[in-house]
Amino acid sequence: MHPSQVSLQSHAFDFWLARGAVALIAGLQLLFVNNNLIFGPKWLAPAFELAMLVPLSIATVWTQGRVRHAEGDGHWHIICRHRKLIRHFALLLTAIVMILNSYALVSVTRELLGGAKGGQSLLIDAMNIWFTNIIVFALWFWNIDRGGPARLGLHDDKRPDFLFPQMTGTGDQDPAWSPGFIDYFYVSFTNATAFSPTDTMPLSAQSKLLMAAEATISLLTVGLVAARAVNILT
Repeated sequence: MHPSQVSLQSHAFDFWLARGAVALIAGLQLLFVNNNLIFGPKWLAPAFELAMLVPLSIATVWTQGRVRHAEGDGHWHIICRHRKLIRHFALLLTAIVMILNSYALVSVTRELLGGAKGGQSLLIDAMNIWFTNIIVFALWFWNIDRGGPARLGLHDDKRPDFLFPQMTGTGDQDPAWSPGFIDYFYVSFTNATAFSPTDTMPLSAQSKLLMAAEATISLLTVGLVAARAVNILT
């Protein structure tokens, strides 16, 4: 069996966790209490994201089907090209979601600094933005590490962007282990709560910059927005 077939079988569910994460973000955006936190009507941004998610999911199904029946280097060359296109489209979708969530954060901050009332609704929206931020950066980490899932099983020469505990030491570690989407979600969650790496260290410049950006956004959300909203409540 080709190495890529083995890798995709062990991480096939990760693709659907990532697609489900985008759908969850769209649902969270519909739950914003304040209607002016995102562009246009409340439904517009989620609808746009889901419209991009549908062809992305179809392409993922098609590519995974091709992997199961691939034979020869020619087939793998085509599959590799398609997987890279899917990754580029996924990165574009992730960037759009990040921009929309950052805009929502700026809007909440502006309302709070402007002395807006309704602290309870602003607190709910702030926590919504904070959790969305965790999901967004989990998607970033998953898509950049070792060149992202597009390179999964096809190239072993790509240096890792993150050093997981399972990759160090000797003993019971599985040499065939590789991180999945849940691992990146955990890294994103701990970075958003501790404002720094915990058990997983960033190795590349891009991973360090992403973790710094997430920690900054999380600190702003928790330290400024949520604190100010609680102050309004009291």
